[in-house]
Amino acid sequence: MKKKLKVLFSNLCCSQCRSEFDEDSIYIKRREEGLIVVQLVCHNCGKNFGVAFVGINNIEVKDPNELPLEVQNGLDPISSDDVLDAHKFIKNLDEHWQDYLPKDVS
Repeated sequence: MKKKLKVLFSNLCCSQCRSEFDEDSIYIKRREEGLIVVQLVCHNCGKNFGVAFVGINNIEVKDPNELPLEVQNGLDPISSDDVLDAHKFIKNLDEHWQDYLPKDVS
């Protein structure tokens, strides 16, 4: 499974020491049907890049270069501004964070 997950990080490197991520950089924290929770840590310097929730399917990929690129649900890709806005929003949440949840979940 780690070899398949390594494909996701194959073009990335550590922002601190520039080492490429490999199978030893990926820690599987939890597995559920259709979902894996992984943690990414640089195997060289130990910088922790946090956790990610990865949706999976049973498609077998033999050559990573044959992976089709597609935009999910016709949405635009997430921009760096979107990430910064989300960070500011989450950082400023207080004890009233539940006010942002939908009131009627029927």
